[in-house]
Amino acid sequence: MTETTNRRTELRIAQGAWAGLKQDLFTSVLDFRPLPPLRLDSVPLARSLPGALRDRLKWLPHAAVVAFAGLVLLVDVREGPGGVAGLFYLLGHSLVLFAALLMTLFRPVTAWWLSGLAGLTGMFAGAGIGSWPWSAAGFVTHLAVMVLVAMRSRPRVAVEMWVVTLVVGSAVDVLIGYGGSTALPMAVFSGVALLTTVTVCGWWRTRERVVVQETITAQERSRRTVLEERATIARELHDVVAHHMSVIAIQAEAAPYRVEEAPAELVKSFAVIRENAVAALTELRRVLGVVRSETPHPFAADGPEAPQPTLANLGSLLDNVRAAGLDVDSVVTGSVRPLPQGVELSAYRIVQEALSNALRHAPGATAVVEVSYVLGGLGLRVVNGPPSKEARPSPGAGHGVLGMQERVAMLGGEMNAQPTPDGGYEVAVFVPVAAPEPSAASAASASSASSEAPTVAVPAVTDGRGVNLLKKGSA
Repeated sequence: MTETTNRRTELRIAQGAWAGLKQDLFTSVLDFRPLPPLRLDSVPLARSLPGALRDRLKWLPHAAVVAFAGLVLLVDVREGPGGVAGLFYLLGHSLVLFAALLMTLFRPVTAWWLSGLAGLTGMFAGAGIGSWPWSAAGFVTHLAVMVLVAMRSRPRVAVEMWVVTLVVGSAVDVLIGYGGSTALPMAVFSGVALLTTVTVCGWWRTRERVVVQETITAQERSRRTVLEERATIARELHDVVAHHMSVIAIQAEAAPYRVEEAPAELVKSFAVIRENAVAALTELRRVLGVVRSETPHPFAADGPEAPQPTLANLGSLLDNVRAAGLDVDSVVTGSVRPLPQGVELSAYRIVQEALSNALRHAPGATAVVEVSYVLGGLGLRVVNGPPSKEARPSPGAGHGVLGMQERVAMLGGEMNAQPTPDGGYEVAVFVPVAAPEPSAASAASASSASSEAPTVAVPAVTDGRGVNLLKKGSA
């Protein structure tokens, strides 16, 4: 039973090998597979060459094959006989070798058959010239053709070519029995050449696949980092949005009691507003549960239930950074004013991430944090000097700038992060902030206060054109 199973297995292996050989060397004999141009992107020296010269250099392998084919033709014609025999030798052997080498540029399997056939045609055309089955030119040509075919085929094709060449060469040698046989040297040299070619090409293809996989991995890592940063931003802004929704719910619930005998439609509308606000708060809590974080940010001393930080908390952040070993100063310019909570939170996180990067990549350096309250927005600038110590490898680092860019893009701002001439790094951010609009309650209280307050003469404040700025502002 075991012997029968082994025979069946051997028969299947032999049938598979024969089917592969027929597919590779017979069925696909006329397949059009042009030799690809040389890729110079991975060659550092070629990148510095002009574009026109680079375009010509990529066809260097094709020119080398054509030049080698011409050289083989000249050498083989010179070694051939003269007179009428030389003409037959030229047509039956030299031109076949020349055509075989040129055919490797387009149809490699056809070229292999032609180069093998040149040994047989040379016998009848040369009438005893050279060694059998291959002459010197035919020997070199067949080796070159097999190498060129193996470079663009699977390793199985190289084995099949070597086996067929060995069998045919040995059969011709036995049948003709002419001295100086080249069958054994062809087997040895072709075996070494094909093994080397398959090994080098396999290593090169593996290297290319690794480079492609690393590129894909880097892209996926960047994409995952972007999604993680967006989830972090959404998680942090949850408290801000939840606060506003809570205010809406409370105001909607209390509004009917501020009006005596409020219409039923008004009471119903406020009730609907409150119900929607409470439903929105419930959904926000569910979203927070989905995007919750298991790894807190560095220097986040507060617990998960603590309120989100603002620019007023920069002092404690700078103290934590100083305790970690970074000498940092802060400068605040402009008139400090309250900003929207989302802007305050994002500005704090941007400064936090910039200082974390300085600690990670520039140990022993000094840093300056500038916060500028300007007309129409908020400016941030974090600059660190060159490191005075060697930076340690930081696994998973390198995406802090990406996170800051996501926050700035969310706020519609602009960001510039680049090295400084002295070897440090600078992060500059501008976030547009619209001027706060007076609420209805504040407007009503202001109008009531103005109606009850006694009239006071206010001196006119004018600009260069004589326009009263106070009246202009009140208008």
